[in-house]
Amino acid sequence: MTESAQHPGLSGERLAAWASVATLVERLPAALDAQLQRDSGLSHYEHGLLFALDTAPDRTLRMSTLAGYASSTLSRLSRAISRLEKQGWVRREVDPTDGRFTLAVLTDDGHAHVARSTPAHHALVEELVFGSLTEAQVRQLAEISAKIATAIDPTVSWAPSE
Repeated sequence: MTESAQHPGLSGERLAAWASVATLVERLPAALDAQLQRDSGLSHYEHGLLFALDTAPDRTLRMSTLAGYASSTLSRLSRAISRLEKQGWVRREVDPTDGRFTLAVLTDDGHAHVARSTPAHHALVEELVFGSLTEAQVRQLAEISAKIATAIDPTVSWAPSE
């Protein structure tokens, strides 16, 4: 029996490419989490939430919108926001335009924490993700990632920004 008959599916270059992607998907989040946890007491997920709030108008988002940005359930988001509230970095408010919704609001302390934690985080991303790539490869990475992300969720625009 041939190798491909024993293990149908990916082979050759595709299997090697998938092994590289799978390794990246496993190891990069762990490296990012370790740095953020060590330097700022945040998980990568929590930093992403704070960063999303920091870049939102009035540093405020509906919880449902924030969950969508984070590809998260409302339950997971609520637990994370509770942890961030205990630190004084986020507060919840009822949406004054529609009382059925809850807003997550980044506090001034939360903004300061994001400002402190982001440079080291971005430096690690620069080192691990972009450091060994040419500018052409960075553009290719953005295009390839957008295509894969679109295959996963075609309802979201993943086009790389110019």
